[in-house]
Amino acid sequence: RKLQKSVTVLAGFAAGERGGVAYARLSAGSATGLLRTEFSVGPSAKRPPHAVAYAALTAVARAVAQRGISRVTFVVNDAAFVEEIITGLGVGEALAIPYVHLRCVLNSLAKFSIRTGQTDDLTQRAKAEVALNIAA
Repeated sequence: RKLQKSVTVLAGFAAGERGGVAYARLSAGSATGLLRTEFSVGPSAKRPPHAVAYAALTAVARAVAQRGISRVTFVVNDAAFVEEIITGLGVGEALAIPYVHLRCVLNSLAKFSIRTGQTDDLTQRAKAEVALNIAA
């Protein structure tokens, strides 16, 4: 059986009233690919901080796992969100279920890590698409 290399997944996302979209750039060595996935999240007026991030990263992690990728380093541009996922501290009652959903998907992977990094181009792409959906 061939040993799978670790895949780095940079994720950028945005959401409007009708849900959200996430873009992820997958890279393993010199091979790269772009993934687009949609997710749902509650109305913006009632969203706790990081609600969009939880929904988006859960959707991206699920899409990556469905492609048979099991060793992943996720990169997002929100240090407070990364710290919350790693430690579980500050999650709060409103995000307890989204946190558990995300951790379940992450724990289904053979190995994962998450860190902060630049994902501005992917985030801008997601924001542009959400803006177009709002205008439509």
